[in-house]
Amino acid sequence: MSDSTSYFVHDSAVVDEGARIGIDTKIWHFCHVMGQASIGQGCSLGQNVFVADHVSIGNNVKIQNNVSLYTGVICQDDVFLGPSMVFTNVINPRSAVNRKSEYMKTTVHQGASIGANATIVCGNDIGAYAFIGAGTVVTKEVPAFALVVGNPARQIGWMSKAGGRLNFDDHGQAICPVDGTLYFKNDNGVVTT
Repeated sequence: MSDSTSYFVHDSAVVDEGARIGIDTKIWHFCHVMGQASIGQGCSLGQNVFVADHVSIGNNVKIQNNVSLYTGVICQDDVFLGPSMVFTNVINPRSAVNRKSEYMKTTVHQGASIGANATIVCGNDIGAYAFIGAGTVVTKEVPAFALVVGNPARQIGWMSKAGGRLNFDDHGQAICPVDGTLYFKNDNGVVTT
């Protein structure tokens, strides 16, 4: 195992020259981080994670086993990516057609969680603190705090920052069952105090 003074890289992992990696980040077995990738502080990349050039990963991002982050993916702080979830970066791939100039951007906003085996079709942003259920196929934008499941994804509720299901009353208020934070729902979505 190799250990720099600021971050950890397992001996079986490959980190190309030029990659920017924050302190206290851990890169585990069989990962590959390309040279123009950026990874923040306190992140964890599980076994067999691939990070392409021009991918940006914020601080405290947890990436579970077998996830590939392709060019165009941006993960803000505190994002969770479940095992074997999938990002795409071209809407209409063909082996015989070079579409590298057509990569589409996908931003996973702060605190969002994406469940195991979910698929995020490129060009669709995931809102802050949204929760994508396991196996979900996201084909359009997901609002902040939304709970979405299914294929294609459909919204079935709202989640708190702490990961508790929010049940709004007739006045548009809900209390997080995890930490007691008060949330409000209006025409623009969900906000907290």
